[in-house]
Parts: sequence; structure tokens; C-alpha cells
Amino acid sequence: MAQDPASHIDQGSLSAIFEGNPSATQPVLQCVQVKPIAGQQGGPERFRVVFSDISNFVQSMLSSQVNHHVHDGKLRKGVFVRLKSYQTNVVKNKKIIIVLDLEVLEHLGERDKIGAPQALDSKTDEVQPQSTTIQTGGFYGNNAQVPQQQSIPSRAATSSSTTSHANIYPIEALSPYAHKWTIKARCTNKSDIKTWHNKNGEGKLFSVNLLDESGEIRGTGFNDQCDQLYEVFREGGVYYITSPCRVQMAKKQFTNLNNDYELTFERDTLVEKAEEQDGVPQVRFNFTSIGDLQSIEKDTTIDTIGVLKEVGETSQIVSKTTSKPYDKRELTLVDNSNFSVRLTIWGNSATAFDVPPESIIAFKGVKVSDFGGRSLSLLSSGSMTVDPDINEAHRLKGWYDAQGRNDTYSSHANGGASMGAAGGRMDPVKSCQQVKDEELGFTEATDYFTTKATIIYIKGDNFAYPACLSTECNKKVIQDNDGQWRCEKCDRSHPKPQYRYILSVNASDHTGQLWLNCFDDVGQQLLGMSADQLMEMKENDDKASEPVFQDAACRTWMFKCRAKMDNFQDQQRVRYQVSAASPLNYSAECTKLAEMIKMYSME
Repeated sequence: MAQDPASHIDQGSLSAIFEGNPSATQPVLQCVQVKPIAGQQGGPERFRVVFSDISNFVQSMLSSQVNHHVHDGKLRKGVFVRLKSYQTNVVKNKKIIIVLDLEVLEHLGERDKIGAPQALDSKTDEVQPQSTTIQTGGFYGNNAQVPQQQSIPSRAATSSSTTSHANIYPIEALSPYAHKWTIKARCTNKSDIKTWHNKNGEGKLFSVNLLDESGEIRGTGFNDQCDQLYEVFREGGVYYITSPCRVQMAKKQFTNLNNDYELTFERDTLVEKAEEQDGVPQVRFNFTSIGDLQSIEKDTTIDTIGVLKEVGETSQIVSKTTSKPYDKRELTLVDNSNFSVRLTIWGNSATAFDVPPESIIAFKGVKVSDFGGRSLSLLSSGSMTVDPDINEAHRLKGWYDAQGRNDTYSSHANGGASMGAAGGRMDPVKSCQQVKDEELGFTEATDYFTTKATIIYIKGDNFAYPACLSTECNKKVIQDNDGQWRCEKCDRSHPKPQYRYILSVNASDHTGQLWLNCFDDVGQQLLGMSADQLMEMKENDDKASEPVFQDAACRTWMFKCRAKMDNFQDQQRVRYQVSAASPLNYSAECTKLAEMIKMYSME
């Protein structure tokens, strides 16, 4: 005979957990109602759930990481659940539970409401219960302890004062109606100080992203609070933040966080550094794969993770609205969906970027654009983490080392676009004849393409030039009468130059041939040695360099090129410059050919 599900419910457990009784740390309850909570348009989806222990019922709110139980249809009216991680609070004299993790006990089935439970409400003459966080099974780590605090207030306070922080609110429970609250949160991002000048005056501000187990929220300090709190917050640090602190509707154009509300620090807002850093999660990601970007709406803010395939140079653009210059740098990311995407970073992140290619980078808060099909831009409130110690990064690294390094990647620009193992911009694949027929490079704009071609001939004269030894200069140097090599740009002389390739390569496929110009990095790939080494061979024996050029012939490469009109001796011509080259990935090529054969199937 089946056991009655009512016998599994922990009667009286709701009252016990609000009284701090540890006897029911994982209570089994019945769900008697599930309703969505109306929120700001575009804000996070929230659900209000009523749980019963037969004796009492209590209003609860699901944190966003638990919403999937509702979406899957498992958490519904009448089912039984075990609360695994939760926080309790009292809001406007009503007891509520913030559910951080739960288990739906499907084997107990579904029943109409059992018994006649009464509301578990607070009374004004009762001692307000201490907020608790119950975590068993290690939802984000060990249980948070209440440590002694080192006070770093924004209002006057003695450094020796300590605070019990009894009423710790989860971030997800904050609203304009909550008063006398304290949150314990990790600062996952801190912006630079920004200034403004307009007809109403001038000022400055900074913002931080704050995270706890229940969610994230943005906090902003203006003027005096900017001066007082900017040096207090450190990225990665954990802080107690205590009201008064204004909770208001979030300005979605300035934040990438999934929260209807945001904080504004006030004169008496208290910020204290928590010496105990455990019990608060690190950065929380909700990754979208690069292959899925085509299905993401334009201007959506997402998180993504990928292998850094190529790093572009820093450049500047001038804002049309403010006429201010902005530094930018374009990165190319790939992942195991075999797609690539261009991601732009800005400002100090762009100029100070020194992450080596093939690193794993997790980005939080990037905006999806439809420029070039699909591209990404890191928001000022976003962040990037290099080689994060998370499962997604470890899986991506293992895949890339095993096969991804030599794979060919598709873009979202069009079905024929791809990016070879050399990495970089996502360009359409063209045959030599298509490049000519489509007149790539004949307009003022630069055209980019990738072609698979075999080297027929490399010119052996003037294959290199003497370059400056200064870092990132590479300008041509001229030998003076003293035997020194002088760089006009750096205004310096060097005892010797560094030779760099300027190769002219004739490459061919089944449709025709192109003359390609290759600079130093590509030249070293094609010839297998540096220009200094080849120049030394040529100076010692004029014919010694010939076998090197002959060995490079008859090899097939994937060339990433750009076509641009050039003026030479008062004549216009199109130059095809190679930006990267990679050997053929025969596995990927065979797969591509097999797919082409299927297109001709007569079935």
C-alpha cells in the first residue's frame, strides 16, 4: 500500500525555521500556489510560491536560478518539495522565504491542498527573527558565518565599532519598500570615475556590481559618495552594505544586470569590508555559445566564453555626439560550436589588454550587435575574466587543445564565411576568379576575403627590408656614413637592423591565380625561418636562398586577405595583402567537400 504523501511533510517546520530551530534544515513542504510576479519590462522573470507544512503556510519568492523548475513544469500547485537552500526575512511584518535551491519530490506525486494551514505572520510585539541562510549540499560553498567586521563607513563611525548584521537581506528581496536592511555581497565590477558637465552643473559618479547567492544589483555613488566610497570598493572583495541606501527602478541603458532595481549610495550609507570572504559566490555567468548568437535579438546583453583566437591593434574612433576620442580593440573568439565572433573592448580595457592568444576569456555583460551579421561589444559595466577556474573554461581548453586549434570556423555573416585556424576576422571564402569577377577592392572600402590557394612562385629579389629595432616601430632604417642604421621616426640609430619580410607571392587555385603581398609574420610561416636568417644566407652565398623559396612552392594554404585600391606610379591597382595564413585542416576540408557532394544528390 502506497504511503500517504502527507506523512512526508515536516509539520511545524515553517515556524521552527523562523524561530531559528535547527531541527528542520531541509523541510519537506507542499506547494499550494505558484504565480508570476509582475516586474519591469525586460527585467528578470520572478515567481511567488506559497508553501505549506499543513499547520502553516508562508509566502516565498524563487531566486532566478530556481526558475527552471517552473519552466520545466515540475514545480506546480500540489507537488511536494524539499527546500535545500533558502533565506528567511521579515518584510512589512510578513515572514517570507527566499528560495535559493530546492528539490521537487516527483515520486510523491501531486495532491490537493492538505489540511487547512494558517498564515505564518509576524506580530509587532514579537522579536524580529534573525535572518538565516541554510545551505546543505554546498550550493555555493560553506555556510556563511557572521564575522567581526572592519568598519569602513561612508558616514562617521568609530573604527572599533562592530556590527552583528543580524538582518541580512538577499539582494533579490530588495525593493523600494524594504527598510533597515543589510546585504552581504561581492563586488564583481567597479567602473572608472566618470564626470559630466551640462547646463545644470557638473559632477562625477562611479558604479559597482554587487553579487550574492540570490542575484545581482548595481550600486552608484555620486559626488561626495563617489569621493568617500570609490577607494573602499575593490573588485573581488566582499562587503556589508547597510541602509539608508536608496532602492529605485534600474536604468536599463546603464546596466547589464538582471535586476529590476538598483542602489544609490547616500550620505549615511554604511559600507564595511567583510574579513570573512567565504559564503559569497564569485562572478556568476549565464553563457550563450557563439554558435547561438544568430538567434539572439539585437541589443540583448549576454555573457559568453571563448578561446582568444586573434588580438587586433588598438585604434581610435571619435564620438559623433560628444566629439571625444575613444580607444577600441577588436578581439576574435571561437568556441566548440565551430563559430567565431568579433568582440570589441573599449577604453582602458583596450589599451591595457595584454592577454596572449589561445587564452580562455569569460565575458560578462556584452551587447549583441547585428553589425557584420553578429558581433559583440563589452559594456562599460561588463567585465572579462581570463582563464577562469570554472567547468566551462576547462572543457573549452580541453577541446581546443585536442582539435580546436586546427579547426575552421564559420561566422554569422553568411553561410560561406569562415575563419581558418590562423584566426581573425570572419570573411567569406572566395576562389581566385571570384575575387576578380566580384571586383573586390575596386571601391573605396576595403574588402576582406579568405581563399584556399597553392603557392606557385615567390619572388627572390627584394624579399625583405631593414627595419628599426625599437619595439613596435618596424619602420625602414637607412645606413649612414658611420655604418649605423638610422630610424627617422624614432630619431635613433642602431648598430644593425632587423630584417622583415615583404614577400610577393603568386598563388593559384583551379580557377586562376593572384599576386599576394605577405609581411613578416606570414613570411616566416611560409618560408620557415626569419628574414634575418634568410638574409644572412643570401649575403654569404647569393644562391643559398634559392632552395628556401623552392621548398615553399607547391604548398596549399588558407590565406586571409584584404583587397584595397592602391596608387603606384600614378596608376591605380588593387593590392591583395595577406593578414594571416594557416595550413589546410584536411578533416574540415573533407567534411566540407562531403557536404557539397550531398548537395548534388539525386534523391
